[in-house]
Amino acid sequence: MSESSRPALAGFQPERVADPNLVNLDDYEREAADRLAPGPLAYYTGGANDERTLADNRAAFRRRRIVPRVLRDVSAVDTTVEVLGRTWRWPVFLAPTAFHRLAHPDGELATARAAAARGITMTLSTSSSTDLADVAGVGGPRWFQVYLLADAGARRALVERAVAAGYEALVLTADLPRAGRRERDIRVGFTIPQDVAVPNISAAAGVPLAHGLNVAFTDRLSWDDVEWLAGFGRPVIVKGVLHPEDARLAVERGAAAVQVSNHGGRQLDNAIASLDALPAIVDVVAGRVPVLMDGGVRRGTDALMALALGATAVGIGRPVLWGLAVNGEAGVGHVLDLLTAELELAMALAGAPSVGDLGPAWIDRSPG
Repeated sequence: MSESSRPALAGFQPERVADPNLVNLDDYEREAADRLAPGPLAYYTGGANDERTLADNRAAFRRRRIVPRVLRDVSAVDTTVEVLGRTWRWPVFLAPTAFHRLAHPDGELATARAAAARGITMTLSTSSSTDLADVAGVGGPRWFQVYLLADAGARRALVERAVAAGYEALVLTADLPRAGRRERDIRVGFTIPQDVAVPNISAAAGVPLAHGLNVAFTDRLSWDDVEWLAGFGRPVIVKGVLHPEDARLAVERGAAAVQVSNHGGRQLDNAIASLDALPAIVDVVAGRVPVLMDGGVRRGTDALMALALGATAVGIGRPVLWGLAVNGEAGVGHVLDLLTAELELAMALAGAPSVGDLGPAWIDRSPG
């Protein structure tokens, strides 16, 4: 059959791809690996110890299958969700990742522009290589991820700057009392280059940019810190929750949301995969606050699985860095467009006209 006589599929238009080698997020990862220097590549890709949790975050999706519904009207698929008082067009946000300038000279500014253009919330890391005020100047919805600094004055100054710059929520990373042992970094001898700084930390601590990396984080995290952060008048999201009891405590201590996460497998190796931890946490939270999740999301079908198992929205981390390394702002934008388009299509093919229609009945464990 000739191309001209081939019957058209209703509702399907062939995608115009600028680079036919970049049609999904894994393609971006492979291309980024070719472009990044060994040190930054190890830092971005690596996990803790044997990297079992790193691998399991993705394997958890392969252990499940979607059970689609049929004969349902999916002529219009509604991907919107409500998160902390804001309507999101997509149930997708940018999880915090550090040192974007290792991937591209424009760093977090390029990432922020791509996210803002799509109305997608970006979580800026305390350890970003661009000042939080400059990122805020881009506009768009934004959250600030908080590492609590050891010095009480610096800790307060950091949070006050984020609040003054209009960050809409504070994301307390709770799973880093100490940094995990990341052996890929050790093997390549990775260190942060001298031209990459942590301006948020330097400003809060009142030290020169060159000394920001020497500022200590606290190793005395406690549930009182959730209440302390809430006192700044912004919703507090507790990130790094894997145990249902911790989800319960987070809600009781005033968290506006919990984020199921194992830090991308970079902290405690052999920790449970985020997707595996999600259902029990959803049960304990029981709809009182949003449950967010990050870890291993690479496909729209991955996002669909997490949403069906109770996540309000899913965060992506490393794929943003791959897009940034490959093509700056445009690369990040394409990564986001690919993922959200895949999710919309997956919902249509699964017979889910809206995110609210999804539920555990859509998901089954793979017999393998």
